[in-house]
Amino acid sequence: MSDTIIMLLPWSIIAALLWAAFFIKPQPVGETVRPPVLERRDQYYGIASHGDKGLWLAGSGGKIVALSPSGETRQLDTGTRKSLQDIAAWDAGRGIAIGNDGVIITTADGGETWVQITDAPRSEVANKLVRVRVAADGVAWAVGEMGALLQSTDYGQKWERRRPEQDTAWNDLALLGDGQIWVVGEFGQMLHSTDNGQTWTEHQADVESSLMAIAFRDPLNGLAVGLEGVVLSTQDGGQTWQTIDSGVAVHLFDVVWDAARGHWIVAGDQGLWLNADASVTDIRHGQLDSRDMSWHTRALPTAEGTWFAGANVGLWTGEQWRPVSNPTTPPAE
Repeated sequence: MSDTIIMLLPWSIIAALLWAAFFIKPQPVGETVRPPVLERRDQYYGIASHGDKGLWLAGSGGKIVALSPSGETRQLDTGTRKSLQDIAAWDAGRGIAIGNDGVIITTADGGETWVQITDAPRSEVANKLVRVRVAADGVAWAVGEMGALLQSTDYGQKWERRRPEQDTAWNDLALLGDGQIWVVGEFGQMLHSTDNGQTWTEHQADVESSLMAIAFRDPLNGLAVGLEGVVLSTQDGGQTWQTIDSGVAVHLFDVVWDAARGHWIVAGDQGLWLNADASVTDIRHGQLDSRDMSWHTRALPTAEGTWFAGANVGLWTGEQWRPVSNPTTPPAE
């Protein structure tokens, strides 16, 4: 009898395991944790305010994050995985984002839904769009690789090329009103239009470095910044540009005029901030955080301070760097 039991015991165990595999369903134990909205690997190339609802951050992998005034973060469904290089908003409801491979997406409902525009002009060589600027009545301009200089007048739905394709990259443009437009790009190249892009005049700045951003505080006074610490200033509406000693040699990626505080703000590489008075005679610079060498491609002045976006995102109060961190996220049900 004992020999028979010993012989049958392995088969009994196998039968029990087979029964368990077929008839016992495992139940989940514990709670599923959602990944953070802002991940360490994210890079955010564009930032925009959309009214009193907060900020939009646009970046790698087609990601757009809504940042509320209270600090809560929420990822929006963009419908694309292509990296977004910039974002802008006409108002709290209408916005636009552009990026790699010529991707253009628009929203008319505050970012809840985004629609991809598929019939914008394209090059057979390269189509990366790097900067978008918007103006009243649905006007938008986008610039990028292969001389991309595109205009829309209907909130980004239809686009037209405003300059022939060429083997150069435009990095930014400033819309001054009354048909005045300035464009900056590789190797100190500049374009100027007085008739809303119907005709263009080429300018060559007295620098070899690529110009990355341009801004004007009024029709006469403007600032352009670029690689290797380049800063150019004009006080005559761009007829002449003066090279300014910025005191730094790192790359500068963005410049904005902060009207509320009466100074220029520049974002750059290695955690650099730079500001200058209205006449650009007093320039100061420093690091957002001595322990943080992150690059930033966008600066956005707000009432609380200046937001910087790039390898990370945060608020610079003028005295303290406050990087955005994810609030505690409740577990998925």
